[in-house]
Amino acid sequence: MIYIFLGIIAMAFFIILILRRKALLQTAAPLKNEEIDPLFIDIKDIDKMEDGSEFEMYLYRLLLALDYKGVYKTVGSGDYGADLVFTDRSGTRNVIQAKRYKADNPVGLSAVQEIYSSMRYYKAKKSIVISSSSFTGACETLAGVNHVRLIDRGDLIDIINLFKEKNIERVKEIIEAEPRVILESWSEYTNEIPEIKKDKKAEKLVLTR
Repeated sequence: MIYIFLGIIAMAFFIILILRRKALLQTAAPLKNEEIDPLFIDIKDIDKMEDGSEFEMYLYRLLLALDYKGVYKTVGSGDYGADLVFTDRSGTRNVIQAKRYKADNPVGLSAVQEIYSSMRYYKAKKSIVISSSSFTGACETLAGVNHVRLIDRGDLIDIINLFKEKNIERVKEIIEAEPRVILESWSEYTNEIPEIKKDKKAEKLVLTR
């Protein structure tokens, strides 16, 4: 009798292990490109994506679903800083850099530097960084100075939900909104020359020559 009881316990334990392993595999399984349909993707799915290429594909398909013109995804390597290109409702070409970061890992300066510098190559007039996270203070300042639109996690969640509600116009309004402008020009704030951090070691080296 005891052997039957032990056998039942062992079988139950074995079944639990199989079910647990199956659940883990389902959780960790990356989305295939053909499965990336904006209608069935939420922020939790984006958080589970293994790398930035899946996030880029999501945004690419989203832009197509929004019926934007001139939408294309750039080549992974040698993209000159832009992941996606599209033409908005006003006929203006935009470049996008997609940053799929963890929620607690803010995007830094390089994203703004790269997307801003890519505009001339793609003959674009507007630039956007879309992130599944937030942005550092320095990143927001540089974006504001250079008129780069930042779309953070909160904006992205709004875009996802509104798209699923088929509120297409509101989604486009969020994407095409004007960037937050910071320090349009120094003359608007002061007539004095702004204090700029200098490399004292470099200056001293030049003066001693």
